[in-house]
Amino acid sequence: MPSPFIVFQDAGVKYYADTCEPLKAAAAAGELALAGWSRGSYPGRRLPANDLQELRSMGVWDAPWAQGWGLDLHCNEGIELTYLSRGSVAFEVDRKAWTLRKGQFTITRPWQFHRVGDPAISPCRLIWVILDVKVRRPNQAWVWPPWLLFSAKDRTRLTRLLSHNEEPVWEADEPTARAFENLSELLESSTLDRVKVKIRINELLVEVRECLERRHVVLRKEFSSSRRVVEIFLERLALHIDQPWTLATMAAKCGLSRSSFSAYCLELTNATPVAYLTRIRTEAALAMLRAPGARPITRIALACGFNSSQYFATQFRRRFGCGPSEWRKRHGPRS
Repeated sequence: MPSPFIVFQDAGVKYYADTCEPLKAAAAAGELALAGWSRGSYPGRRLPANDLQELRSMGVWDAPWAQGWGLDLHCNEGIELTYLSRGSVAFEVDRKAWTLRKGQFTITRPWQFHRVGDPAISPCRLIWVILDVKVRRPNQAWVWPPWLLFSAKDRTRLTRLLSHNEEPVWEADEPTARAFENLSELLESSTLDRVKVKIRINELLVEVRECLERRHVVLRKEFSSSRRVVEIFLERLALHIDQPWTLATMAAKCGLSRSSFSAYCLELTNATPVAYLTRIRTEAALAMLRAPGARPITRIALACGFNSSQYFATQFRRRFGCGPSEWRKRHGPRS
């Protein structure tokens, strides 16, 4: 399902959801053991069409030796919980890196880019589950599966624990570790026991909630705000400067009115959206001028989203005091 939010795009590549193709190939080649039930392009046997609609994927891989593959930066269609039951593996979320150790679990939200491997997978056993809770942006309302056996109060608390903090890596206590392992036991069967799957996922979410409570997780309401949506958008906008952005299209990507988007942008960057976009475009152009090689000025202008070299030169001069050709003559590329 294509996302309306830019977190599912990166430098011209769309990330609707991770397809896990390297994992599938490794399993087909016998390089690791893989068991799972999934929908769409996720690995594993097919989940039923008439039940467990919110469950996108659950699985376990067991890599007995170092692999030649990894899962590169991606987002998922739902919230993903993983648990490392053996070994260690490199893990990255939003440009922060960890080495996951036995007994740690992770939580990644649909808007968080993450990767597993650096760049390849080390020997490890990893369990995962992905639930679609109908959100793609931090400020959207979470919709839990109807088969989640939580009271309204407990659902609200679980949502707050998962949406008002963005910490991805946690130490599992014994009940949480056991809940992950209990879920993984269902994956070995050739038939899917839907009732047990629902029970095990309910148990897992109960234990994750209680584990976070016991860890006294610090909750920040702003993590689920419209301001946070704009903040994430602006952080990643530099990867998309070649796109024909307007105030209207930027606001639409964040699901906000132009006035609301503009107000948040001004608060975060001290610039209007168009002025901020021009700022990062000219800064990217400066980096290209500094790079080795005589890349033509017109190509730099187009690569940075300027629709003409003349307009690019005007904005560059306004920002740096001289035109791009003159700057190149004065300073030259770095060796």
